[in-house]
Amino acid sequence: MPKLIVSGVTYELVEQLITVGRAPDNTIHIDDPSVSGRHAELRAAGKAYRLRDLGSTNGTRVNGSATGEITLHSGDRIRFGAVDARFEGDMPMSATQPLPAAAKVDAKVATTSIRPADFANASPFRTRSKQRDPGRTALFIAAAIALLALLAGIVAVLTMHAPAP
Repeated sequence: MPKLIVSGVTYELVEQLITVGRAPDNTIHIDDPSVSGRHAELRAAGKAYRLRDLGSTNGTRVNGSATGEITLHSGDRIRFGAVDARFEGDMPMSATQPLPAAAKVDAKVATTSIRPADFANASPFRTRSKQRDPGRTALFIAAAIALLALLAGIVAVLTMHAPAP
């Protein structure tokens, strides 16, 4: 039995006419803003199903190509707006779509690698500046003086003796 799998949900195609869209009265209701109220329809044509876009705003694509009306084959990838779906017919996908012939590729190993002229750095962090920052140096000196003053105060408190009676 043919099926349409939309976002992980499987719909058995048992009716002659199946409507797809965002409106709740569609046979297959897809609640997504990219899907039109009446987006597309699937119509039984013998043992096959034909998909027709109903003038939707974001269009219907089958296997990456925009479509007006097309006969579906098992394994076809359908996109209603931004929602992906897959059609599974009665026959297995291998019986309806043969695998493409393997292409021969001649790969050559590069002998040298050259950095592009406009390449700066792949790191998301800035490179450290080689210059000394006078504000930072003054801050470290002030912090060191404050730390020495604190230590001197602690030593002075610890060495104090109570007055003799």
